[in-house]
Amino acid sequence: MSRKVAVIGMGNVGAAVAHYIVACGFVDDLVLIDKNEAKVKADALDFYDAMPNLKNHTNIFVNDYSQLKDADVVVSALGNIKLQDNKDDDRFAELPFTRVQVREVAQKIKESGFHGKMVVITNPVDVITSIYQEVTGLPKNHVIGTGTLLDSARMKRAVAQRLHLDPRSVTGYNLGEHGNSQFTAWSTVRVLDQPITELAKDRGLDLDSLDHEARVGGFTVFRGKKYTNYGVATAAVRLVNTILSDAHTELPVSNYREEYGTYLSYPAVVGRDGILEQVQLDLTDEELEKLQTSANYIKQKYAESQEAAKEGK
Repeated sequence: MSRKVAVIGMGNVGAAVAHYIVACGFVDDLVLIDKNEAKVKADALDFYDAMPNLKNHTNIFVNDYSQLKDADVVVSALGNIKLQDNKDDDRFAELPFTRVQVREVAQKIKESGFHGKMVVITNPVDVITSIYQEVTGLPKNHVIGTGTLLDSARMKRAVAQRLHLDPRSVTGYNLGEHGNSQFTAWSTVRVLDQPITELAKDRGLDLDSLDHEARVGGFTVFRGKKYTNYGVATAAVRLVNTILSDAHTELPVSNYREEYGTYLSYPAVVGRDGILEQVQLDLTDEELEKLQTSANYIKQKYAESQEAAKEGK
């Protein structure tokens, strides 16, 4: 049985996702969709030009929503990155654009007969994941946002650099919104088989500064080149491969948590059927309060988006 993935939105992030998939031969069939037909056709040709020097062949389809009917995973990477260039470093600056575009795309996905899993990168990702689920009518556990999978990686990088370690030596999570209300749940973080809270005392680590570094890491990259792509694309492809391979991997992704009434990032076990099991962390009272604050903020922004949609804005 062939593996089939679609990438919708071939900007900096979508192109990086597609390139990673093609270069590594992760799928047999890849569908590329973008309103800029010249760009997406050029990307497809560029990938075909790369194939003689690759180990694997990938069949590529361009701007054909009917190809989604039997796709395993659809990745949403559409957006308007220029709107991220704001003084408040606010990912919600993209929402007036993305909530309109996403509703159009989600309707086309629904009409295609797609019944696979969705991986959402589009910002603000927690609200946009909610909109995709609402419009497509797919089960909540089949629509997943990349969420803080990237932010958790940024936290691991920050901690590891301070301790001169490989970031894969660090475990733990950033939780909540993929945005300014997220936080590092230090009670979950371990390094060298020690809780980071104990190690911080021995090594003189400032956890507040490391939390800040993880939270603003994306904007540090953005200010340097006016977009981010490699980190988030790698996170998205990891999530795609976790679904395709039915890996049953625990990941901090944006998933619908009934107790909070919204999509937000919290560890869940991911496999071929999407979210297979939701993890329950033993968080501190302070962390639980931060998570509730983040959930409230996401719900507020989603409600505002719903009201704007009703008013035709």
